Amino acid sequence: MLFSYINWDVSPEIYQLWGFPVRYYSLLFGTGILLCALLLNGIYKRENLSEASYEKLFIFGFIGIFLGARLGHCLFYDFAYYSQHPLEIILPIQQDAQGKYQFTGFMGLASHGGAIGLITALLWYSKKYAIRFINVLDMIGIVAPLGCAFIRLANLMNSEMIGHPTDKPWAFIFRKIDDIPRHPAQLYEAIAYFLIFFVVFGIYRTHYRRIGAGLYFGVSIALMCIMRFLIEFLKEDQVGFEKGMLLNMGQLLSLPFIAIGLYFAVKGVRQRNEPITP
Repeated sequence: MLFSYINWDVSPEIYQLWGFPVRYYSLLFGTGILLCALLLNGIYKRENLSEASYEKLFIFGFIGIFLGARLGHCLFYDFAYYSQHPLEIILPIQQDAQGKYQFTGFMGLASHGGAIGLITALLWYSKKYAIRFINVLDMIGIVAPLGCAFIRLANLMNSEMIGHPTDKPWAFIFRKIDDIPRHPAQLYEAIAYFLIFFVVFGIYRTHYRRIGAGLYFGVSIALMCIMRFLIEFLKEDQVGFEKGMLLNMGQLLSLPFIAIGLYFAVKGVRQRNEPITP
């Protein structure tokens, strides 16, 4: 059945721009952020919030996501390396075997770290601009699955976060890794996140005045992390220390988010007839 498998041999680099590589990861990451920003602009207008507060939300959100995702990868997944190469945490470079630094882009971003960074930035934002924190979380929760879906597509283009071997006809052979048909776990997650986005956004478009505060955030984060938890069973370990663990790092980090999401989802259901903004 080898002929039915998908032969995946895509270069992560699109082209060179003045000597710097332009990568699919950066393009898809940026596309996801841009689409989320455009949707948030519409939500802000619908909720009668100011243009100025929206512009600041984009800045706070982008910085929070990026710093959190970068620090999350360095601390959760590869602390041993980055504790010895702290400069590479904050700069898009990596030291080669000869000890010279090469521009590589930021090699490693963790979604759970991005979520923690985003929530931290939004807490600061909500205090600074006097918008209820839970309302800000709800607005982000509506669009977050869309951004996460694009990040998983970026992982697919990088041939990273690959799945276990399988004989399913839709298996991918990641030629840059090996010649073994594998679950396209990144694609599974991307599809799941797209579906979650359409569900949550659809609820907002049709029922937003009859939903309690916190429900959008809770449903969004709970569903995404439940899907992440389940799909992790189909993935290869990302780092060596996960070998032999009952649950890998991605699953362990998902558990508190699932609990928090379910709490806010249930709380939101009990507080019907309340708009997401006062």
